[in-house]
This record gives sequence, C-alpha cells and structure tokens, in this order.
Amino acid sequence: MTDASARRTSTGSPLGLLSVFGSTLFQLSGVFMLSPLMLVLLKERDVSTTVAGLFAATTWLGIFIVTPFAAALTRRWGQRTTMWFASGAPLLAAIGFLTTDALWLWFAQELLAGVAGGLRWVLAEAFIAEFSPSDRLGRTIGIYATMVGATFIIGPTLLAWVGSDGPAALGLAIALLSIGLAWTTQIPVVAPHAESAHAPVGLHGLWLAVRNHPIIMLAGFIGGFFELGLASILPLYGLAMGLGAAAAALLISVSGLGSTLIAIPVGMVADRFTDKVRGRRTLMAVCVAIALLAACGLLLVAQAQWLAWPIVFVLGAAGSSLYTLSMTDIGAREQGIPLVNSTAVLVLNYTLGGLVASAISGALIDWSPTAGFPLVLIAVAAIGWFALLRTWRSGTV
Repeated sequence: MTDASARRTSTGSPLGLLSVFGSTLFQLSGVFMLSPLMLVLLKERDVSTTVAGLFAATTWLGIFIVTPFAAALTRRWGQRTTMWFASGAPLLAAIGFLTTDALWLWFAQELLAGVAGGLRWVLAEAFIAEFSPSDRLGRTIGIYATMVGATFIIGPTLLAWVGSDGPAALGLAIALLSIGLAWTTQIPVVAPHAESAHAPVGLHGLWLAVRNHPIIMLAGFIGGFFELGLASILPLYGLAMGLGAAAAALLISVSGLGSTLIAIPVGMVADRFTDKVRGRRTLMAVCVAIALLAACGLLLVAQAQWLAWPIVFVLGAAGSSLYTLSMTDIGAREQGIPLVNSTAVLVLNYTLGGLVASAISGALIDWSPTAGFPLVLIAVAAIGWFALLRTWRSGTV
C-alpha cells in the first residue's frame, strides 16, 4: 500500500481545514444540545423511559444504516454535496421538532439526523485527511478530535444556560446548525484521485478496506471498547465499587478528560517519526500496553477506591489515542473513495467496540465487579497488544 501523504502537498488546504473545523464545531454543538433537549421534551410529554431510550438509540441506528454505504453515496453525489446533506438534514430535523408534535415524525426525523450524523462522521474525517499538511497529519487529526470532544461539553452547557422551557433552546440549536451548514458550503472541492475511479464501494469496498488495514481496524475496535463503551457504564462500575452517586457519575468526566487531553500530544508524537508507519504501530502497541496495565490495576480498586480515578483517566486516554492513531494511519495511506471506505470501516469497528463493551459490561459488573469485569478488560487489551506487537516485529503494515 502506497503512502498517500507522499502525494499530497506539504501545505495542505488551510481554507479546507478551517471550513471543516468550523462546520463541525457549530454542527456538533447544536446536535449535542439538541439530543438531551429532546429527551427532556419527551419526558415532559409523559413518554415512558423505554420509549425515550428507543428515541436516543435511533441516532445510532441511523449511523449503522448509512455508514456501509457512505462511499457509494459519496461517489454518486460527490464529497461536497454529500457533506451538504449531512449538514442540512439535522437542521431539517430540528425545524421539524419545533413545528410538529407527532411522536412518529420525531422518530423519523431523529433517524434522518442519525443517517446524516453517520455521513458527517465519515466525511469530516476524510476531509481532514485530504486537507491536512502531510507532515502535520497526526497533529491536525488530534486537534480535530479534541474539538469534537469539546462539543460534548459545549452543547449541554448551552442547554443548561438557556433552559429547556419554551422555544429558546430549540431556536438556539437551529441557529447553531444553520451556522454549521453555512461553514459547510465553504468546503472547497477535493481534486479527483486516480484511486477513486475504479475503487469498489458498498460491502465489497468495506471488505477490501478490512483486508488492507486489519490491524488498524482491530485498534479501532479496542479504542471504541475502552473510550466509547466503558464511558457509558462507568457510573454502574463506580456504584458497584462503593462510590456515591455523584462520584460514580463523575467517572465519565474523568474518562472524557483523558480522551480529550491526549489526542493532540499523541498526534504530534506520531508526526515526528521518520518511518511514520512503524512509528504509529509502536505508539499503538504502547497505548494498548498502558491500557493493559491500567486494566490490571482495576483488580486493586476494591482495596483502594482512589485508584479508580487515574485508571479511568488512563483507559479513556488509551482509547482516544488508538482512534487518533488509526485515523492518522488511514489518512496517510489512502485518498478519495478508498479513504472514505477505510474511514467508514474504522467508524464501524470503533462503534462496534463501544457497543460490545456496553453490552457485556453491565452483566459483568453484576456478576463480579472486582474480578470478572477487570479480567475481561485485561483479556481484550492483551489480545490487542499481542496482535500489535506481532505486527510491529514482523514489519508488516
């Protein structure tokens, strides 16, 4: 596999990066303001918690539906037009929430927003890789990941500031989404790549991406397992270990802090290697080894509760680092439709890792929070570490 970074200009596209960053900042701030607001509005309508949970899950359903077809849609519509749809659909959904009270329409609009969110997730990161200077790709992706993490804070904070009563909150969310769409229209055209003309799309394209980057997809799965999946169940773990309700909930913030703070430094370190492919593999192996040590430390939390805080921080940082390095590796080695295919597979594997962790961790915590839960985390990290170490030693990419 050739290195696409060698074929890119050293300066990249500053306008392209600024447009993608601006679009994502306002778009996701609006989305993460809208998501908790809709749950509040549903509860105000005396909708059951089960229905509210299904509404929240509809977003993930939309992401799963569209991600395998992201490359096919991109080929048919073009990258910019597809990105315009990804920015415009959540705005239409938000306007629909404001103008109708029909619950089935809210579900349909949320599904549309989820589909758009899946496309944005894939295309925004592909755009970042296309527009980034070749010698600063890791740092650029790290900055982008940090900004995305910040929107998880900005959106709910704005909702708390405005309040959920009255139309002001929906109005502000619509304004943020509108500004994001305006930024999206400024994204420049990406020059066509020879690889895109004959690259397969759909399931064939996804399978080819897996074959080309198997170890990267494994790293993405482990990253999602430790960053996305564990974060969702940390309050349950904290309660099982005897922490108070407030302290248990704060474990999510500690994990998120680790995820946010590490992305830029690890991206900058990845850029400094002469042999960048081998350097990224080395960093991945180090990150998984650190996650393995942290998971082993969970065995001691029952005797020393304070250990939960640094361990959770490290696990979140390790997961974020693996995703950042995986996206950097794909961005350096692919362009055009193959880049979209590979990014889509990475997103699917990252999300799958999160879903697996969420699905099994609750039962593990019920069964054995002090031993069973840590041992499964240790097993996942150990498998990943041995696979990455084997790849590093053999020199394969």
